[in-house]
Amino acid sequence: MIKSKEDYKYYLEADRIALNETAKRPRVFLDEIWTFQRLLRKVEYYNNCKKSSIYVPFRKYLYLKFHMLSIMLGFTISPNVFGPGLSIGHRGTIVVNSNAKIGANCRIHVCTSIGTRAGYSNVAPTIGNNVYIGPGVKIFGDIEIADGIAIGAGAVVTKSFNERNITIAGIPAKKISCKGSEGLIIKATGILDSKQLV
Repeated sequence: MIKSKEDYKYYLEADRIALNETAKRPRVFLDEIWTFQRLLRKVEYYNNCKKSSIYVPFRKYLYLKFHMLSIMLGFTISPNVFGPGLSIGHRGTIVVNSNAKIGANCRIHVCTSIGTRAGYSNVAPTIGNNVYIGPGVKIFGDIEIADGIAIGAGAVVTKSFNERNITIAGIPAKKISCKGSEGLIIKATGILDSKQLV
């Protein structure tokens, strides 16, 4: 979670690296996902660090802008869910429950849903670091996904997977290999130093 200006800069840079972007800032056109991610981090920073009433109008403005861009891209993603190094693969439907907790270096694709189990509104998955989430994945309930897991396209995950660095797939999901997410994500965190911050 972003708790300072330094955290904010770190998250911005980690996301840029995870998205494999070489420019310093997104272009006005054609970089909508990167723009969305930067706005997500800005909303997080102002919500978490700028609590004075003087910032209320600006926070509302940021949230409205964030909401409109979310609708345009098809994303339902709340602030303070994803760690640094987020990489959203494509525009299109992505729904993530606001109670979910997802670690650093997550690569997530279109038509993904991360939510609660039927009848429960306040429990959602906890997903570790360096996790690859393929297109069409559904992850539901009060479950945990360990670090380094790759989740294959179309998988339905309804139970915890605590073994690290494996690949899971299927309906319901089960372990299919020991390969994990290596090579499927760009790990941004851990390689940054203070000179590389935005």
